[in-house]
Amino acid sequence: MTAAALPELPIGRLVVWRHGRTEWNAAGRFQGQLDPPLDDVGRAQAAHAAPHLLAGLDGQDVVVVSSDLVRAADTARLLTDLMGVELRLDERLREHGMGSWEGLTRDEIAERHPEQYADWMAGRSVRGRGGEETAAVAQRVLAALAELPPVDVAVVVTHGGTSGRLIERLLELGPEHRRVFGPLGNCAWSELARQSGRWRLLRHNSSAGPLPEGVAPRRPVQDADAVG
Repeated sequence: MTAAALPELPIGRLVVWRHGRTEWNAAGRFQGQLDPPLDDVGRAQAAHAAPHLLAGLDGQDVVVVSSDLVRAADTARLLTDLMGVELRLDERLREHGMGSWEGLTRDEIAERHPEQYADWMAGRSVRGRGGEETAAVAQRVLAALAELPPVDVAVVVTHGGTSGRLIERLLELGPEHRRVFGPLGNCAWSELARQSGRWRLLRHNSSAGPLPEGVAPRRPVQDADAVG
C-alpha cells in the first residue's frame, strides 16, 4: 500500500486508453516526452478502436482528456469527433520522462547503459538516467484528473508508461508490485471503477480486435514496459 492517501476524483469510472502506434514504437525506440506522430498503422488502430470505445459509453456523461503530445491527441480526436464533444488537452498526462534514454532503442540502451537497463527490466528505480521518478508521474496525472468536471466517465488518452503508473497508483500497489500488470498495447485500454471506496480494475488491455484488412499488425511488446 502507498503511504499517501489517494485524492478524491470527481468521476466514478475511468477508461485509460493508450495512443496508436508510431514508427518509434515499431522500432522499439523510447519516446518519453519527445513527440513523434502516429504512423499509418497507428492512425488505422485509432480509427478502428474509437467506435468500440464509443459503444461502451452510450448514455453516460463523459469527458475525454488527453496528453498534449501529438500521438495521444490525434488518437483522442478520433473518439471526440465521433462523440461530438470537446477534447481537453493536459500536459500532465504526457509520457513518463525518460531522461537520456529518449530517442534510443532498447538494444542501444542495453549496450550503452547495461546497469540502468537491468534496473528498468527489474522494475527498480533507474539510477543516472534523469527524467522522472515513478511516483512523480502518478502524482501529476492524479492532479490533472482531480480538476475534471464531475462526470460518470473520464476517457484518459495517454501513454504506455504513464498508464501503468496511474493504474498502479489507483490500485494502491507499492513498488514491489510493479509489473504485476502487463503494459497496454498500442490503442488498447483498461477500465477502472470506484466501488466501496476503492478503485477496482474491471478490464485490462482490451482492444478492438484485428485491424482492418490490408493494415499490417503492430509488433508485440517484447519486455516489461511499453515505450511511450
